[in-house]
Amino acid sequence: MAQLKQERAEQTRRALLHAAAEVFDEFGYAGAGITRILKRAGVTAGALYFHFGSKEGLAKAVMNSQQETIVPLLAAGGLQRLIDLTLVWSWQLQRDPLLRAGVRLTNEQASVSGSLDAKPYENFREIMTKCLREARDDGELQPGLDPVVVAEFVIAACTGMQMYSNVVSGREDLPERTQQMWNLLLPGIAVPSVIARADTTPARGASMMP
Repeated sequence: MAQLKQERAEQTRRALLHAAAEVFDEFGYAGAGITRILKRAGVTAGALYFHFGSKEGLAKAVMNSQQETIVPLLAAGGLQRLIDLTLVWSWQLQRDPLLRAGVRLTNEQASVSGSLDAKPYENFREIMTKCLREARDDGELQPGLDPVVVAEFVIAACTGMQMYSNVVSGREDLPERTQQMWNLLLPGIAVPSVIARADTTPARGASMMP
């Protein structure tokens, strides 16, 4: 009985998270009313306040769930895993409301709490740094590179790239822009043998989509 209750609670939490993501994606934080979110999720206000405490808490949960839309789809290791993360990200931004809402809220977060929270970026930095440390240990990186510095550069590049792509094409060209980014970046961080075998094509990212 306790396990069934726990499973139902998790289902309710996930329903709220995904309904909120859809509404935040469509209307932004300011335009996303709690009533609209509850109606789309099919739950009560009590459930929202139990699981997230407030609309702000729900928004922060969406912001910090971005990696959940990407990491489970990855299979490779090392530097290819980092490349794959960005390729999947470039496709998921076109189709997954949870990721899109997380990105939008991260950009609008001053209106969420009146302060800036770097946690969404730090989550990705941790994942990317782990990929780069594995790549370094396997001899895939050029000597002397700091994995944290490279990870933060990739995050900054992707952040600006998706914003530009959203304006000029509604992110339709983001997979191609991601490939261009790696074509420019790889010669500066990877050894020649890794550059030769690395797959940065949009088709690779598309093949990992569920």
